[in-house]
Amino acid sequence: MDMFADRAELIELFGRYADIADLKEFTELPTRVFTDPLTLDFSSVAGIPPMSTPLPDYIEILRGTFAPYAATHHVITGHVVTIDGDSATIHAHVRAEHWVPDEIAKGGPNRWLVVGFYDNEAVRTPSGWRLSRVKLTMSYQENPHLSGVALAAAQAE
Repeated sequence: MDMFADRAELIELFGRYADIADLKEFTELPTRVFTDPLTLDFSSVAGIPPMSTPLPDYIEILRGTFAPYAATHHVITGHVVTIDGDSATIHAHVRAEHWVPDEIAKGGPNRWLVVGFYDNEAVRTPSGWRLSRVKLTMSYQENPHLSGVALAAAQAE
């Protein structure tokens, strides 16, 4: 096992993670990024407790969550990787921008910004490294109401 190759693969994993939402690619990328099942903790943003879920269920959650956005852009930087055999932790900074269509913004702000940190866990699988736990800690956001507005618009369809 090459620690430098592992570190590079783990950082690339974050790139694929961001691409799921930003490219709205919910078919192949999730299986290249996550374990099945996986644990999610978005409590600092969504106000829901951490949960473990089967990957197919999470893919549908992702699809529904990102459907109403005209575009998203997730920048994940400053990776601090700690590898212990077939397990790893990755701390990284994130700036996530989510734009709603004009008809949802209704003349108001159209961008929900979330800034914070990921503290994720990954495991080595026969297919490579996969995220087994994703934890987002939000430190700042702008226009958080747009998240609820976008979700309501998606549920109305």
